[in-house]
Amino acid sequence: MKVVLRTPERREVELEGPKTVRQVLEELGVVPEGVIVARGEELLTLDDTVADDDTLEVISAVSGGGR
Repeated sequence: MKVVLRTPERREVELEGPKTVRQVLEELGVVPEGVIVARGEELLTLDDTVADDDTLEVISAVSGGGR
């Protein structure tokens, strides 16, 4: 599977599946609480399974406050 990391630098990694999203993040050393994972327009949970032919985006979850 292709994993596009935007955390915040952009890089691409190839991994073999199937795996759960949790396993993908663990393999990449990414803290699950700090990111959102999407497959196309679909947001994924840590327990969702992804396949060899999937493309995932791992995006940093950024929070901020207003004035």
